[in-house]
Amino acid sequence: MTADTLFADAAKRARWSLFMGVLTAAIGVVMIIHPIATAAVSTVFLGWALIMAAAAQFVFAFTSHTAGNFFLKLLLGVLYGVAGIALAFFPLAGVVTLTAVLGWMLVVEAVLETVIAFALPAVVGRGWLLLSSLASLVLGLLILFHWPGSSAWAIGTLVGTAVFINGITRIAISSAVSGALRPVQPSA
Repeated sequence: MTADTLFADAAKRARWSLFMGVLTAAIGVVMIIHPIATAAVSTVFLGWALIMAAAAQFVFAFTSHTAGNFFLKLLLGVLYGVAGIALAFFPLAGVVTLTAVLGWMLVVEAVLETVIAFALPAVVGRGWLLLSSLASLVLGLLILFHWPGSSAWAIGTLVGTAVFINGITRIAISSAVSGALRPVQPSA
C-alpha cells in the first residue's frame, strides 16, 4: 500500500466518520425532542435484551455441574425473562419503573462519589468528583420529586443527550483527524 493510498483511505474514513457524527447528533436531537418515544423504544429494546439474556441463562443452566448452580441459573433466567417480558410488552409501565430506578441510582451514585471524593487527596480531582456528585444528586432528586411525571422526559432526554454528545464527539475527533491529514497530503 502506498502513501497516497493510505492518505486517501484515511481521508475517506474521516469524511465518513464526520458524516456519521452529524447523523448521530441529529438523531440525538430528535430523541431529545421526542423523549417519551425515545424512552418507550429504549425500554422495549432493554426488554428484548433481557429476554435474550433469559434464554442464554436457561441454556447455561443445563451446562451446570451441580443442582445448586442449575437452579440458580434457572432462577436468574426466570428473573431476566419476567423483567424482559414486562419491559418489552408493557413499555409505558416499564418507563415509569425505570425512571424511579434511574432517580434512585443517581442519588446513590452521588453519595458514593462524595465518599470517594473525600477518600482522595485534595489535589487529585476531588473538586471534579464533588461537582459530579452534586449534579447526580440534583438530577436524581429532580427525577424523584417529580415522579411519576418525570417519566415523560427523564429517560428519553438522557438517552437523547448521550446520543447527541456521542455524535458531537465523533464530529470533533473526525475534524481533528481531517485537520491532521491536511499538512501531510502527498504530493501529486
